[in-house]
Amino acid sequence: MRTARSRRAGLLVLAAGAVAALAACSSTATPSDEPSASASGTEAGARLAVAYDGGILVLDGDTLETVADTSSEEFTRLNPAGDERHVMVTMSEGFQVLDTGAGSSDEPELTDLVFEADTPGHVVRHGGKTLLYADGTSDTTVFDPTELAEAEELPATETIPGVEAHHGVSIMLEDGTFLTTVGNADGRNGVVAQDADGETIAQSEECPGLHGEGTAEHEAVVFGCENGALLYADGEFTKLDAPDQPYGRMGNAYVSESSPIVVGDYKNDVDAEGYLLSAVTLIDTEAKTQRVVDLPEGVEYTFRDVARGPEDLAYILASDGSIHVLDPETGEITESWPVVEAWEGPVEWQDPHPAIQVAGDVAYVTEPASQRVHAVDLTTGEVVASTELEVTPNELAVAAG
Repeated sequence: MRTARSRRAGLLVLAAGAVAALAACSSTATPSDEPSASASGTEAGARLAVAYDGGILVLDGDTLETVADTSSEEFTRLNPAGDERHVMVTMSEGFQVLDTGAGSSDEPELTDLVFEADTPGHVVRHGGKTLLYADGTSDTTVFDPTELAEAEELPATETIPGVEAHHGVSIMLEDGTFLTTVGNADGRNGVVAQDADGETIAQSEECPGLHGEGTAEHEAVVFGCENGALLYADGEFTKLDAPDQPYGRMGNAYVSESSPIVVGDYKNDVDAEGYLLSAVTLIDTEAKTQRVVDLPEGVEYTFRDVARGPEDLAYILASDGSIHVLDPETGEITESWPVVEAWEGPVEWQDPHPAIQVAGDVAYVTEPASQRVHAVDLTTGEVVASTELEVTPNELAVAAG
């Protein structure tokens, strides 16, 4: 069953004021032609989805052995669905559901379930809801991911219509507050907050080049801007200015819902070539402050290379091949662990390059140059498992099981 929720009137108010902004936006396993059953029919633990050119592998989270290999489109993006079992695969028709079999005795499969979307974009999980954003319409689809477990058809959804198509993002808080970006084909610079009845609570047009969001402790939400960040907390928007003006861009937020501090990627040279970055921004959502920390020489990363993990620390997989542990409270690097060979940044953002995802105390790391995937114990820095594939890994998502 699908329902439509009318919030369009409130969005129109902000859309009218939108201005043009820059758009930003230790075993060896090999793929098999057919998925293998879970060992002896027992429940599987964590599973790892790994996209490659034309397909998706599902790996066992402990051994990194391949348990399934399925065909897909040439390039796909992967996002956890929010139930620790399924993964949303971004296809041309919409968001297709991959069942990794994590936490069950079922075989992994790329199901026939597709949440249709015109130009599918961001997937956001928060408060027991998963939100799917369609860039081609600016509509948001909301559903309960736990309903995917036994689903032979799509679960009930709520569709919240947008106004003008743009590359945007939405999030719904636990009390039903709905935050969504507002923009148009030329860019986006605004966010509107509405209550569960669709009435506007607050709005802001102070976020040029808006991209990305993250939710910290106490449901403080941060959106990235090309000149700082926009914070929503306690029913109000607060603009946080970057130290570099007029351009100090944050585009991705790395958060823990038990920490008030957001770690963001950071770029202060609009003309810089490539995708490697050498600084991070730290946003304290309680103090409502933002500061930039330059990383040590040689420590560079892309949007795929930062994750939060144990003790709310940040883990940066840098181009020198090491995972660098950053304490968001101090901005200091406290540990550095060699994991992969040194690597260069991608020519295009979609190109395979190392990525990191965390589940519990384990970080999963891809090494496209050697077609390998590694599991790293984040309490010790030890590489506890590695596997060599017959394909080049690209996108990565973890189903924790």
